[in-house]
Amino acid sequence: MSRPPADPAELEARLGYRFRDRRLLDEALTHASLGGRRRRTNERLEFLGDRVLGLALAHLLIEHFPDDPEGALGRRQAHLASRDTLAGVARELELGRYLKLARGEEESGGRDNPTILADAFEAVLGAVFLDGGFAEAARIVRDLFGPRLSALRRPPRDAKTALQEWAQGRGLPLPEYHLVERTGPPHAPEFTVEVRVRGLSPERASGPSKRTAEQAAARRLLERIGRDTKTA
Repeated sequence: MSRPPADPAELEARLGYRFRDRRLLDEALTHASLGGRRRRTNERLEFLGDRVLGLALAHLLIEHFPDDPEGALGRRQAHLASRDTLAGVARELELGRYLKLARGEEESGGRDNPTILADAFEAVLGAVFLDGGFAEAARIVRDLFGPRLSALRRPPRDAKTALQEWAQGRGLPLPEYHLVERTGPPHAPEFTVEVRVRGLSPERASGPSKRTAEQAAARRLLERIGRDTKTA
Protein backbone atom coordinates (compact mmCIF):
# COMPACT_ATOMS: atom_id res chain seq x y z
CA MET A 1 0.00 0.00 0.00
CA SER A 2 1.41 3.39 -1.01
CA ARG A 3 1.94 6.14 1.53
CA PRO A 4 2.47 9.88 1.15
CA PRO A 5 6.07 11.11 1.26
CA ALA A 6 7.38 12.66 4.47
CA ASP A 7 7.67 16.43 4.91
CA PRO A 8 10.70 17.58 2.85
CA ALA A 9 11.44 20.18 5.54
CA GLU A 10 12.83 17.26 7.55
CA LEU A 11 15.23 16.51 4.71
CA GLU A 12 16.32 20.15 4.63
CA ALA A 13 17.15 19.88 8.34
CA ARG A 14 19.20 16.73 7.71
CA LEU A 15 21.10 18.49 4.92
CA GLY A 16 21.55 21.67 6.92
CA TYR A 17 20.20 23.65 3.97
CA ARG A 18 16.92 25.51 3.48
CA PHE A 19 15.78 26.02 -0.09
CA ARG A 20 14.76 29.45 -1.29
CA ASP A 21 12.96 27.88 -4.26
CA ARG A 22 11.10 24.85 -2.89
CA ARG A 23 10.10 23.87 -6.42
CA LEU A 24 13.66 22.71 -7.02
CA LEU A 25 13.51 20.36 -4.05
CA ASP A 26 10.12 19.08 -5.18
CA GLU A 27 11.54 18.35 -8.63
CA ALA A 28 14.57 16.59 -7.15
CA LEU A 29 12.32 14.28 -5.14
CA THR A 30 9.96 13.43 -8.03
CA HIS A 31 10.83 10.11 -9.64
CA ALA A 32 10.52 9.54 -13.39
CA SER A 33 7.62 7.14 -12.79
CA LEU A 34 5.47 10.24 -12.14
CA GLY A 35 6.65 12.04 -15.25
CA GLY A 36 4.23 13.60 -17.66
CA ARG A 37 3.87 16.42 -20.14
CA ARG A 38 3.30 18.99 -17.40
CA ARG A 39 5.43 17.61 -14.59
CA ARG A 40 9.19 17.68 -14.31
CA THR A 41 10.99 14.76 -12.71
CA ASN A 42 14.45 14.55 -11.19
CA GLU A 43 16.30 13.26 -14.26
CA ARG A 44 17.62 16.67 -15.34
CA LEU A 45 18.75 17.54 -11.81
CA GLU A 46 20.39 14.13 -11.50
CA PHE A 47 22.38 14.91 -14.66
CA LEU A 48 23.56 18.17 -13.11
CA GLY A 49 24.12 16.72 -9.64
CA ASP A 50 26.38 14.02 -11.02
CA ARG A 51 28.75 16.70 -12.31
CA VAL A 52 28.53 18.74 -9.11
CA LEU A 53 29.30 15.65 -7.04
CA GLY A 54 32.28 14.78 -9.23
CA LEU A 55 33.88 18.20 -8.83
CA ALA A 56 33.17 18.38 -5.09
CA LEU A 57 34.63 14.91 -4.50
CA ALA A 58 37.69 15.67 -6.63
CA HIS A 59 38.39 18.79 -4.56
CA LEU A 60 37.86 16.89 -1.31
CA LEU A 61 40.21 14.09 -2.38
CA ILE A 62 42.93 16.48 -3.53
CA GLU A 63 42.84 18.09 -0.07
CA HIS A 64 42.86 14.84 1.91
CA PHE A 65 45.36 12.90 -0.21
CA PRO A 66 47.88 15.52 -1.47
CA ASP A 67 50.48 12.89 -2.38
CA ASP A 68 48.20 10.58 -4.35
CA PRO A 69 48.82 10.23 -8.10
CA GLU A 70 45.93 10.69 -10.52
CA GLY A 71 45.20 6.96 -10.77
CA ALA A 72 44.79 6.53 -7.02
CA LEU A 73 42.59 9.61 -6.77
CA GLY A 74 40.46 8.25 -9.59
CA ARG A 75 39.96 4.91 -7.83
CA ARG A 76 38.99 6.65 -4.62
CA GLN A 77 36.53 8.88 -6.45
CA ALA A 78 35.01 5.97 -8.36
CA HIS A 79 34.36 4.21 -5.05
CA LEU A 80 32.82 7.26 -3.38
CA ALA A 81 30.64 8.05 -6.41
CA SER A 82 29.50 4.45 -6.96
CA ARG A 83 25.83 3.59 -6.85
CA ASP A 84 26.22 1.57 -3.66
CA THR A 85 28.03 4.36 -1.81
CA LEU A 86 25.52 6.98 -2.93
CA ALA A 87 22.63 4.72 -1.94
CA GLY A 88 24.25 4.33 1.48
CA VAL A 89 24.49 8.10 1.88
CA ALA A 90 20.87 8.43 0.77
CA ARG A 91 19.80 5.87 3.38
CA GLU A 92 21.60 7.81 6.10
CA LEU A 93 19.52 10.82 5.07
CA GLU A 94 16.41 8.59 4.95
CA LEU A 95 15.94 10.05 1.49
CA GLY A 96 13.54 7.30 0.45
CA ARG A 97 10.91 8.65 2.86
CA TYR A 98 10.68 11.92 0.92
CA LEU A 99 10.50 10.57 -2.63
CA LYS A 100 7.43 10.97 -4.81
CA LEU A 101 6.88 7.69 -6.64
CA ALA A 102 4.18 6.12 -8.74
CA ARG A 103 2.23 3.47 -6.82
CA GLY A 104 3.72 0.61 -8.82
CA GLU A 105 7.26 1.84 -8.24
CA GLU A 106 6.65 2.23 -4.52
CA GLU A 107 4.99 -1.16 -4.13
CA SER A 108 7.98 -2.80 -5.85
CA GLY A 109 10.33 -1.40 -3.20
CA GLY A 110 11.30 1.83 -4.92
CA ARG A 111 11.92 3.73 -1.69
CA ASP A 112 14.88 1.44 -0.96
CA ASN A 113 15.99 0.77 -4.54
CA PRO A 114 19.74 1.56 -4.68
CA THR A 115 19.57 3.07 -8.16
CA ILE A 116 16.57 5.28 -7.33
CA LEU A 117 18.21 6.41 -4.09
CA ALA A 118 21.56 7.16 -5.73
CA ASP A 119 19.91 9.09 -8.55
CA ALA A 120 17.71 11.05 -6.14
CA PHE A 121 20.71 12.03 -4.02
CA GLU A 122 22.47 13.42 -7.10
CA ALA A 123 19.26 15.26 -8.04
CA VAL A 124 19.04 16.84 -4.60
CA LEU A 125 22.67 17.93 -4.90
CA GLY A 126 21.90 19.45 -8.30
CA ALA A 127 18.95 21.30 -6.77
CA VAL A 128 21.14 22.69 -3.99
CA PHE A 129 23.65 23.88 -6.59
CA LEU A 130 20.99 25.76 -8.54
CA ASP A 131 19.41 27.20 -5.41
CA GLY A 132 22.46 28.10 -3.34
CA GLY A 133 25.57 27.69 -5.48
CA PHE A 134 28.51 25.33 -5.55
CA ALA A 135 29.80 26.26 -2.09
CA GLU A 136 26.65 24.95 -0.41
CA ALA A 137 26.62 21.78 -2.52
CA ALA A 138 30.31 21.17 -1.76
CA ARG A 139 29.69 21.71 1.96
CA ILE A 140 27.01 19.01 1.93
CA VAL A 141 29.38 16.65 0.11
CA ARG A 142 32.09 17.39 2.67
CA ASP A 143 29.71 16.74 5.58
CA LEU A 144 28.40 13.47 4.17
CA PHE A 145 31.52 12.02 2.58
CA GLY A 146 34.22 13.36 4.89
CA PRO A 147 33.81 10.54 7.45
CA ARG A 148 34.11 7.99 4.63
CA LEU A 149 37.57 9.23 3.69
CA SER A 150 39.07 7.66 6.83
CA ALA A 151 38.07 4.27 5.44
CA LEU A 152 40.04 4.95 2.26
CA ARG A 153 43.56 4.82 3.66
CA ARG A 154 44.51 2.81 0.60
CA PRO A 155 42.99 3.42 -2.83
CA PRO A 156 40.27 0.82 -3.50
CA ARG A 157 41.21 -1.84 -6.02
CA ASP A 158 39.70 -1.43 -9.43
CA ALA A 159 37.06 -4.20 -9.70
CA LYS A 160 37.82 -5.06 -13.32
CA THR A 161 41.53 -5.32 -12.59
CA ALA A 162 40.90 -7.45 -9.50
CA LEU A 163 38.65 -9.82 -11.45
CA GLN A 164 41.20 -10.06 -14.25
CA GLU A 165 43.95 -10.91 -11.75
CA TRP A 166 41.68 -13.51 -10.11
CA ALA A 167 41.05 -15.19 -13.47
CA GLN A 168 44.70 -15.08 -14.54
CA GLY A 169 45.78 -16.53 -11.21
CA ARG A 170 43.67 -19.60 -11.97
CA GLY A 171 44.77 -19.97 -15.56
CA LEU A 172 41.41 -18.80 -16.93
CA PRO A 173 40.79 -16.61 -19.99
CA LEU A 174 40.27 -12.91 -19.37
CA PRO A 175 36.76 -11.81 -18.32
CA GLU A 176 34.47 -10.79 -21.16
CA TYR A 177 32.06 -7.86 -20.98
CA HIS A 178 28.95 -7.63 -23.15
CA LEU A 179 26.52 -4.74 -23.49
CA VAL A 180 23.06 -6.17 -22.85
CA GLU A 181 20.98 -3.05 -23.39
CA ARG A 182 20.93 0.72 -23.30
CA THR A 183 17.84 2.47 -21.97
CA GLY A 184 16.83 5.93 -20.83
CA PRO A 185 16.81 9.32 -22.57
CA PRO A 186 19.92 10.63 -24.36
CA HIS A 187 20.82 12.99 -21.50
CA ALA A 188 20.57 10.22 -18.86
CA PRO A 189 21.32 6.83 -20.45
CA GLU A 190 21.40 3.59 -18.51
CA PHE A 191 23.73 0.80 -19.65
CA THR A 192 23.35 -2.83 -18.60
CA VAL A 193 26.47 -4.96 -18.96
CA GLU A 194 27.09 -8.67 -18.38
CA VAL A 195 30.47 -10.06 -17.35
CA ARG A 196 31.44 -13.65 -18.07
CA VAL A 197 34.28 -15.73 -16.72
CA ARG A 198 34.70 -19.33 -17.88
CA GLY A 199 33.24 -21.78 -15.41
CA LEU A 200 31.13 -19.17 -13.56
CA SER A 201 27.57 -17.96 -13.98
CA PRO A 202 27.57 -14.42 -15.41
CA GLU A 203 26.65 -11.30 -13.48
CA ARG A 204 24.87 -8.18 -14.70
CA ALA A 205 24.88 -4.59 -13.51
CA SER A 206 23.73 -1.21 -14.74
CA GLY A 207 25.18 2.28 -14.69
CA PRO A 208 25.15 5.67 -16.41
CA SER A 209 28.10 4.62 -18.62
CA LYS A 210 29.46 1.36 -19.98
CA ARG A 211 32.57 1.76 -17.84
CA THR A 212 30.57 2.21 -14.67
CA ALA A 213 28.34 -0.76 -15.50
CA GLU A 214 31.37 -2.96 -16.25
CA GLN A 215 32.95 -2.05 -12.92
CA ALA A 216 29.69 -2.78 -11.09
CA ALA A 217 29.29 -6.14 -12.83
CA ALA A 218 32.88 -7.11 -12.01
CA ARG A 219 32.34 -6.07 -8.40
CA ARG A 220 29.20 -8.20 -8.12
CA LEU A 221 30.97 -11.23 -9.52
CA LEU A 222 33.89 -10.76 -7.13
CA GLU A 223 31.46 -10.46 -4.21
CA ARG A 224 29.74 -13.67 -5.26
CA ILE A 225 33.08 -15.45 -5.59
CA GLY A 226 33.94 -14.30 -2.07
CA ARG A 227 30.65 -15.58 -0.66
CA ASP A 228 31.01 -18.92 -2.43
CA THR A 229 34.56 -19.29 -1.13
CA LYS A 230 33.45 -18.71 2.45
CA THR A 231 30.66 -21.30 2.23
CA ALA A 232 32.67 -23.93 0.34
